Amino acid sequence: MRRVCFTLQVKPDMLEEYRRRHAQVWPDMLVALRDAGWHEYQLFLRDDGLLVGTLLTEDLAAAQAAMDATEVSARWEAQMAEFFIHGRHLVVLDEVFNLEHQLGALQ
Repeated sequence: MRRVCFTLQVKPDMLEEYRRRHAQVWPDMLVALRDAGWHEYQLFLRDDGLLVGTLLTEDLAAAQAAMDATEVSARWEAQMAEFFIHGRHLVVLDEVFNLEHQLGALQ
């Protein structure tokens, strides 16, 4: 499994509504994410709207494609599109340090 970290930018005037909607994500959306290969998926939101997401997945492109093929994702994305400044384009970050990998290399 690969850990993926990405960013998005939520409009600052919509932060509370964004938090509210994510407090109770639709059950069918939760199941779709899991079934599409999104594991340990978490979102973190800063007060200026910076959203950081992390997940474990075998293949990010395949996991995204599997979600794109679901009806529930289309409904969710349509409702969430208004929250983002630069659209729903994930900016995936490069991993530059991993403690476990470097400790493992010492052994």
